[in-house]
Amino acid sequence: MKSDIQIARETPLKPISEIADGIGIPSASLEPYGRFMAKVSETLIDDEKVKASKLILVTAMSPTKSGNGKTTVSIGLALGLSRLGKKAVIALREPSLGPCFGMKGGAAGGGYAQVLPMEKINLHFTGDFHAITSAHNMITALLDNYIYQHQEEGVCFKEILWKRVLDVNDRNLRFVTTGEGGPKDGVTLQSGFDITPASEIMAILCLSTSLDDLRHRIENIILAVRTDGTPFTVKDLGVAGSITVLLMDAIRPNLVQTTEQTPAFVHGGPFANIAHGCNSIIATKTAMTFGDYTITEAGFGADLGAEKFFDIKCRKAGLVPSATVLIITSAALELHGWDNVHRHLSNLRRFGQNVIVCLNKFPNDTDETIALMREHIEALGLPFAVNRSFSEGSAGSEDFAATVVAAIEHAPRPHLNLLYADSDSLTTKIERVCKDIYGAGEVTYSDKAVAALASAEKMGASSFPVCIAKTQYSFTTDSKVMGAPTGHTVHIRDIVVNAGAEMVVAIAGTILRMPGLPKSPQAERIDIVNGQIEGLS
Repeated sequence: MKSDIQIARETPLKPISEIADGIGIPSASLEPYGRFMAKVSETLIDDEKVKASKLILVTAMSPTKSGNGKTTVSIGLALGLSRLGKKAVIALREPSLGPCFGMKGGAAGGGYAQVLPMEKINLHFTGDFHAITSAHNMITALLDNYIYQHQEEGVCFKEILWKRVLDVNDRNLRFVTTGEGGPKDGVTLQSGFDITPASEIMAILCLSTSLDDLRHRIENIILAVRTDGTPFTVKDLGVAGSITVLLMDAIRPNLVQTTEQTPAFVHGGPFANIAHGCNSIIATKTAMTFGDYTITEAGFGADLGAEKFFDIKCRKAGLVPSATVLIITSAALELHGWDNVHRHLSNLRRFGQNVIVCLNKFPNDTDETIALMREHIEALGLPFAVNRSFSEGSAGSEDFAATVVAAIEHAPRPHLNLLYADSDSLTTKIERVCKDIYGAGEVTYSDKAVAALASAEKMGASSFPVCIAKTQYSFTTDSKVMGAPTGHTVHIRDIVVNAGAEMVVAIAGTILRMPGLPKSPQAERIDIVNGQIEGLS
């Protein structure tokens, strides 16, 4: 079979104006980035149409190191729905340069189920990640300047919380010292870098509902703690307007197309293991405004992506999915076993979801193996489907799409059961996720986390949802523990208050918010050959 980039390169694309016109987006609301990509006005959302659209979440069992193919399955489902004559629109996250040049080589789907133009989407795209990186680091520079300019007035902070970000995997930047040199070179401070998908600006962009909401959230970002224990915010710094200006284009969702010209919004890109793992509310609601069926995905396994999609994104946006697709693969089953699938299914049912199980088929999956999987799932009383879109495009996902349509039509619209109430304490929220979703028997806290929780309560963050940062490869905080373990301990080593995003991040185990590169990064295989990019997949 041809490589992803060969297929992408050989696929004829329609002008993006035609893709927009096909679903009713007026040309006056488009800001083209070349012929095949465009920004779309963030003001097009119609709440009545959003309510009428059928939102489908694609999630998965716990992944292997290579993942389970959620983006490919999401795109494949949209292709199949379009083949059935349904008006389908996709809402996905943007790829990060970190994993693209680190391990993945790309994140725009695969085979005959891709969003295009894949080279541009995987690289600089429309500049959203650069804008978020610049906005984040502009705040850092302005904060450092504030400290430098006011040091003779006795201005100092008990703790500086705001660091720096970069959309590159670089372990050497996790801890840095800035301002070294003479008195004119700034104030010497301890700092560090997170990867851009972990930035609070990324979370804010994805959870904002308008430009005004974006500015309001930026104002509320907590940058430091004064000596009296009160928070120092972007509003106190007086620069919310200038930061919002940097993000005026980035807040607008990006419209592209699939390998079969299905419209797709690709916007925002927080990771689910260190952030909330969902594309932007604006992109999802815009897709729902113009599509009868909207397909979206949430990062990694359902314990991370789906839980955060429900408890953070749906809670904030008032969204209720019509169905949730749980992906399984032979490789993930071999690694984690059926108990892992059962745990994820139980968790999704806890949220009140209408679930369809989908095998993302790989070449070594035989008809006999697929029949056994179908028998196992149907014995649980759930519909089972096979996605073959990677090798066959819409022809390989038509039956899958029909299964999803039937499941939605034959079941009442589900009521979303959130895991905890806004009024619950932060420790209660953390423990509900860890015990009810991860199967933990105990949650412990470092002294630093205990102090940070107390500070969070004083800052008024107790009503926020929680976002657990932990390994994506296990229900535990140990990436080597497979399956569906119970009774383990989840240790919370730190708490980060994202007051602008209105969520509290609990950092569990040894998870890092700035990844490192592998021994042989994908960057070694990315090149330009005869004027063509190679190595993206």
